[in-house]
Amino acid sequence: MSEFPGYAIIGRGRWAKVMREILTGEGRKVSLVEESRQRWGESDADHMARLGAQLQATGAKIAWLCLPPGPHIPFLMQAALDAGLHAVVEKPWLCTHGATEMLAERARSFGLIAGIHYEFCLLDSVAAWHGHFENSEHLEFGARFLTSKPARHDTQPIDDLGSHLFSIREYAAPRAKVTEIECGYGMPDERRAWLARAGKVLSAANFTLNREPIIQRFIAQFEQSATASGNFPFDLEFAMRVADATREWTSQPK
Repeated sequence: MSEFPGYAIIGRGRWAKVMREILTGEGRKVSLVEESRQRWGESDADHMARLGAQLQATGAKIAWLCLPPGPHIPFLMQAALDAGLHAVVEKPWLCTHGATEMLAERARSFGLIAGIHYEFCLLDSVAAWHGHFENSEHLEFGARFLTSKPARHDTQPIDDLGSHLFSIREYAAPRAKVTEIECGYGMPDERRAWLARAGKVLSAANFTLNREPIIQRFIAQFEQSATASGNFPFDLEFAMRVADATREWTSQPK
């Protein structure tokens, strides 16, 4: 019998297939829950009960929501938590403060972990920044996340791509002032972030051609927190801070 917890993946798109391959490649048992949408005429309570029964039937300990953002996300996370599963959700986290606080309290009351998949925080360079700059003052943060992939019309670039950048800043140097953020589709690939002081770059990270096993690191860290009932750094409160920082940046005149 595997020593690892089993996973229930909610979703049936490309990313659900990618995560299934990664998890099975790491020796995890994976079940797919593809029919998560509310059926015609199905009440919210019946929908929640059906999802809970599907999740429990898999025998999984962790639910991984491989779905785009939307009003279905807090509902599905609640279904997972109520069924007794830890839960991971793909970024970006676009839920309200009220929904976030409700889910965070629900997870705490059940002794469960609810996390957001900010894998780029686990780059070696970002982990080093976290150790050196987490409490540093008077820093400046800048970053770019450009991709040659076509635009996604369901999520804005600042939310989809920018969530990676703002999560790096929140984890590595939360007191740093954001001075430059650039996100875009259909452009030459570029993933970079840097920390500066008084305009002078102190450290830079180029992860355009990343080969580090950051998703595998996320999986291991999440499982460790879930098994030990410990704190997980990329929880819902962290996700809300990332979302708030993103909104603050977009609201500023450029």
